[in-house]
Amino acid sequence: MKKIGVIFLVLSIYACSQNKEPKLMTVSGEAQGTTYHISYLDKNEVNYQRSIDSMLIEIDKSMSTYHKTSIITKINQTDSAVKVDQMFKDVFLMSKQVYAASEGAFDPTVAPLVNAWGFGFKNLEKTDSSSIDSLLQFVDFDSFTLKEDLIIKSKPNLMLDFNAIAQGYSVDVIANFLSERGIENYMVEIGGEVLAKGKNNKNNWWRIGIDKPIENEKERTIEAVISLQNKALATSGNYRKFYEKNGVKYSHTLNPKTGYPVRHSLLSATVITDNCAMADAYATVFMVVGLEKAKEILEKNSNLKALLIFEDENKTLKTFVSKDIESTIEMNNKN
Repeated sequence: MKKIGVIFLVLSIYACSQNKEPKLMTVSGEAQGTTYHISYLDKNEVNYQRSIDSMLIEIDKSMSTYHKTSIITKINQTDSAVKVDQMFKDVFLMSKQVYAASEGAFDPTVAPLVNAWGFGFKNLEKTDSSSIDSLLQFVDFDSFTLKEDLIIKSKPNLMLDFNAIAQGYSVDVIANFLSERGIENYMVEIGGEVLAKGKNNKNNWWRIGIDKPIENEKERTIEAVISLQNKALATSGNYRKFYEKNGVKYSHTLNPKTGYPVRHSLLSATVITDNCAMADAYATVFMVVGLEKAKEILEKNSNLKALLIFEDENKTLKTFVSKDIESTIEMNNKN
């Protein structure tokens, strides 16, 4: 009888836990030079903060150019083959995919140009046409190959920088971690890159605000709100990161083919797709190629959706929204 009583008690506790309403859990912190905010619904009320921080540290050890002993730093400091981990391989192969699909608009070897224009981790260097032309020889992603676990350079002095995809990949890693633990409803955000699954604690789709692209704006102004329905989202823009030199404004987005900052009407690109790494990479692609070419890419790739904010000839803000997501976007007409 005692054994039956114990079994009944265990079953009762299990039944209660199954019927228990999931609690909204939130964790936040700093990582990768930015902040992260993660919300998820969990009946067991487990706090995954330590696990999340550990995973972000491991990603930095693999792909952070600011980490002195990271894998990517070793690659950038030597011309010999370097052994890489699975995370690095994942990002490298996705980068190759986007590089090919974008005809070189996405190129992780732009670090020398980024440094020269003053947006990297070195001081601003001289940026005349001859110096930029000389640096273009070091922008060549085709010279990197992956053979089993080794990254090999076919040309010396090349550098890799996954800044335009690694943060999105980090979001995917955390999202997969939550899914593997049975979490069905969550929102992962790192530095503005987002992946959402299921619904929030009010049984609504996770709602993500998109900034209005205004220069020198002291307070954040929302241009649109997107209900993210089991998708990832990433935004890239030129309106906050720029500098002026001799009266000319230079964007932080560089064209890998010309070596110069882009100058076109597209101010902000928000890309929505299945995983955040790809959303992150294509948001950068769109900011490189501009409005019309971005529309062409969207037309050819049904998995990509976008909200593009641009200026018309009168300097008035306009938007382009992929048809399939129009119903999920609320524009802020009060701005």
